[in-house]
Amino acid sequence: MSGTKPRHLGAVLALLAFAQMIVAIDYNIVFVALPEIGADLGFTAHNLQWVVSAYAVAFGGFLLLGGRATDLFGRKDMFLLGMFLYAASSLVGALATAPWVLVAARAVQGLGGAFLAPATLSLVTTLFPEGRERIRALSVWGGAGGAGMVLGSILGGVLTDAFAWSAVFYVNVAMAGAGLIAAFVLLPGTARAARGGFDLPGAVLGTASSSLLVIGLVQGPDRGWAAPFVVWSLVLAVVLFALFVVVEDRSASPLVPLRLLRNRDLSTGTVVTFLFMATFGALAYFLTLLWQSVQGYSALTTGFAFVVPSGLALVGTFAGGRAATRAGTRTTLLLALAISTAGAAGLAVTISADRPYAVIAVPLAVLSLGQGMVFVTMFAAASTGVPPEDQGIGSGIATTGQQIGGAVGLALLIALAGAVDGSHAEADPARVVDGIRAAVWAITAGIGLTALAVLNLRRPPSAIRATNTAAAGTAAELSGDRGR
Repeated sequence: MSGTKPRHLGAVLALLAFAQMIVAIDYNIVFVALPEIGADLGFTAHNLQWVVSAYAVAFGGFLLLGGRATDLFGRKDMFLLGMFLYAASSLVGALATAPWVLVAARAVQGLGGAFLAPATLSLVTTLFPEGRERIRALSVWGGAGGAGMVLGSILGGVLTDAFAWSAVFYVNVAMAGAGLIAAFVLLPGTARAARGGFDLPGAVLGTASSSLLVIGLVQGPDRGWAAPFVVWSLVLAVVLFALFVVVEDRSASPLVPLRLLRNRDLSTGTVVTFLFMATFGALAYFLTLLWQSVQGYSALTTGFAFVVPSGLALVGTFAGGRAATRAGTRTTLLLALAISTAGAAGLAVTISADRPYAVIAVPLAVLSLGQGMVFVTMFAAASTGVPPEDQGIGSGIATTGQQIGGAVGLALLIALAGAVDGSHAEADPARVVDGIRAAVWAITAGIGLTALAVLNLRRPPSAIRATNTAAAGTAAELSGDRGR
């Protein structure tokens, strides 16, 4: 940073929250438009998924590069670059007349996200000091993400029904363009946060290994895990990652300083972001499958069906922020995960082919409330103890865990559901529901596993002091008893 806070800090936070909302909207808005996109542009059933996968691969593959570039070249510049790529690629996507053009545009959108996400998060964590102020800022930032999920679900259905699939891209052009203009005015000029050269070998190896891992995981459920393309993608990802670790250990200016992984909060927080997306992040897929393929909801109705879970997740982000400022991130995460586990188990019990929406909405609301609480506090935990000069790459590491977790979780859960329902979804809705139910039970177990990971987070000093004081008091009482 330039060394001073901007005068209009509230307006800057609003801009950063708006950027997070754009990323969240883009995550949801394309799903309900996929059938119309496929029919209009001539996608086959096999390659339509690349409208989603191209974004996921570029986003997940380039996050480490985007995070380190944020530290090396300035947070404002990378924020502007990410916004520009979002706006330009969305315009190309809206005007696409061939499948390959749209897929390429989605890949560039993912690249924009890989620069925008760590720049936005690191601006929040550096402008607001660790503790109460940062948690409150992250609550606003996370709340905007929850609002974006609501808007994405609704806008996807409304715009596709009222206009055409291209409208879901034009709305991104307008929002990203507005964000780009606001950033020029509001964001403070940022000097390099980190010193040193650019680690080109590390950037190439890190990006290639992350991209190949996401490609293999995304393609596995569709092509089969034994398909040569999938196997070689995953094998090469592991080999290149091993080379990446060797290069980083020897580099004078590493892309990912390995010392950061010794920060227990960052490493544990990254595991939590991974498990969060592997569980909570996969739920939208199975809910869409239930409502559209089994219960026959239209795209518009499905969009409105997501209002309850997305709205409760939004409430949860603010509730989580308030709880974390009082009880700490570790305690709040454990409470939120307990709430989420109860909600997920209730959802698994109530799911059926003919169950009314009002019945399913009750446990789904509980689950979504916990989800919002987890979302805001897990990033607060992951940023704890990370030096200002490494906040960009720290944000990139945590967000990479989130993106790869989403790919891993969805791939494994689709495979599980397919094994249960026999992959004959269209022929037998009852068996599809069995597969969805099995996936939701697996999500429930995964949320419980996340709680075990949270136990590894360091307790705040105040909690440690309180524990030591209580222990000392107990020891004194025992000593007094023995004296008597």
